[in-house]
Parts: sequence; C-alpha cells; structure tokens
Amino acid sequence: MTGPAAPPNAALLAPAPTERGWVKLLLALTAFFLLPETPQFGALLPVDQSMLLFVPALAACALVGWWAGGRAFTAIAWVALAVAMTAQATPPSAFSNLVRGWCLLLAGSFGLVCLLGARRPLLSRAFLALGMTLVFATVMGAIGPVTLGQASKTIADEFSRRNAEVATATNAFIQAHPNDWKDLTAKVPALAQMPAELDKELSTLSGWGLAVFPALLALQSLAALALAWATYHRLSRARLGAPLRPLREFRFNDQLVWGLIVGLTIVMLPTLTSMRGLGRNLIVFFGALYAVRGFGVLSWFMAPGSLGVTLSVGFIMLAAPVIQVFAAFVLMFFGAAALTLGLGDTWADWRNRPRQQS
Repeated sequence: MTGPAAPPNAALLAPAPTERGWVKLLLALTAFFLLPETPQFGALLPVDQSMLLFVPALAACALVGWWAGGRAFTAIAWVALAVAMTAQATPPSAFSNLVRGWCLLLAGSFGLVCLLGARRPLLSRAFLALGMTLVFATVMGAIGPVTLGQASKTIADEFSRRNAEVATATNAFIQAHPNDWKDLTAKVPALAQMPAELDKELSTLSGWGLAVFPALLALQSLAALALAWATYHRLSRARLGAPLRPLREFRFNDQLVWGLIVGLTIVMLPTLTSMRGLGRNLIVFFGALYAVRGFGVLSWFMAPGSLGVTLSVGFIMLAAPVIQVFAAFVLMFFGAAALTLGLGDTWADWRNRPRQQS
C-alpha cells in the first residue's frame, strides 16, 4: 500500500540549509547602499536611498517564504520595516512619492511572480517583475494625476537638488576651514578649481542620468531584487528557488541580444529620430547586462578574487580628486572589454571551450 502522494512543490516547501558565505554578499550590499550616497553616483543613479528598493523586495521574499512554510515572524518583521520606510512621518517630496510607488510596485510584482512561478530561475522572475512594474507605472502615468511630463520635470528637479546640496556642502566646508584650504591649494594648485569642476561634472552626469533614467532605474531594480533574494536565502530555511549563482557563472538567454540590436538600430537610423530616447535606454540596459556577463567571463579566467579587487580599487580611486580621471578611464576600459566579451560569449561560449578541449 503506497503512502499519500507528495505535493507538487514538496522540494520547494521543504526546509533547506541556509546558504553560507556572507563576505561577498556584505561587500555587494555595502556598495549598493553607499555608492548612491557619493556625489558622482548620486548625480547619476535614479534612487539615492537604496534601502527603499531593497527592504520591500526582501519583505516580498519573506512573505512568499512564509507561504512556502517559513517563519511568520520573519515575514511580519520585514513587512513592518518596509511599511515604516515607505510611510515616513515627514512630508514626502514629489520625487520621493514616485520612488516609493515604484519600489512598492516592484516588490509586489516580484512577490506575485515568485508565488505563481516557483520553478522559474531568479533572472526570469526579476525580468517578469520588472516588466509588470513598467506596465503598471506607464498605465498609472497615463491615467493618474501625475503625467509622464510632470514626472520628468520632478526627476530633473531632484537631480538639481542633489547637485545643489553637494555644492552647498563643499562651499560650507571651504568657508569653515579657510586657512587649511588656502594651504592645501598652495601645495596642490589643481584643487583650487575642484568646486567648479565638481559642479560641472555633476551637471554632466545628471544630464546622462536624465537621458537614460528608465534604464538605470531598471538596472538598480534588478540589483535590488538579486541582493534581496540572496539575503533572504541566508536568513531563512524556506527556499524560494535555486540560489544566486556566482558572477563567474552569470549568463542569460542569448535572444536578449536583440534588445541591444534594436536599440542600436533606433539610434543609428535617421528616420527614427523621435525614438532616440528609447534606443538609448535599450542600449544602456542591455549593454549593462552584457557587460556583467563579460565580467563573469573575465572572472572565469582570472584568479579567484582578482577581478573584485581590481574593480574595488578602481572605484576607490574615483573618490580621489587628482587621479579620478585616470580611474574613470581604467574603469571605462574594463567596461568596454567586458561588453565585448559578453557579446562575444553569445556566439563563442567562452566558458565552455576549455571543457570541450579537455
């Protein structure tokens, strides 16, 4: 006599050992939270308070994990934290309302996708959730009280506010330490032009950020979902799916190359001038994905940890006033090389070649 049939999702509902290895995850979380707080990244990235993206996404994972047999306390705690962060007592600005709305839509979409598509890999879930959020946001912009034009103006005003805060803080520091600043500029004359150069640099970065705001917001959202997924599976034994794979194994469906091809076609064809904004965003979004794939290829062939150390040193050098131009050039070179490798991996499949030859 046979026993009762196991439920279809028994493998997913059964508790699994928590994932190990906090060091790399903590480094990634630190970069995700701190980089938008720096003047250069704050002038470029859409969301400067990364917690607003991360905490609701983690709360969505905890809720789905509760449904899959996890602890109720974990879900309740993270949901309460997400509610507290998205409903602050101080009067929110127009931009903060937009950001909070996006973060809640993204987290809700991701939770729904995880609940209904338990066998999908993380990247597929994240893409579906991102697509649903974009559709919801577009519809709400079309029929809601805030039009897309008003949202664009709100975003531009927010970037201007951030840059003005940096300029005010810089001038206040100089005025508070006039003698130290005079001695410093006497030793390094190039620093005398730093406030004006910084303001010009931030204005340029904000112009780029406005031009590709949707693509950068989508990339930040994907990063938040991936980090929330990895953090949840280290805190809970109720598994939602396969663990997040290392960077050296990162790949995706090769058909996504058409997104980059369409973007390049729109930008290059003079008859599609009215769609240049869409083309630029497609290039940035899919180009960034292929660059990450290229970094995965580099990590596959380089010594373990060497790529992370190289990129970390480059980002640290960006904060130095004198050598930041050199650091930016090096990082751009690495990014271009990674993009080339990532695109080439679509056809060459670099990481499987050594196995085929052995």
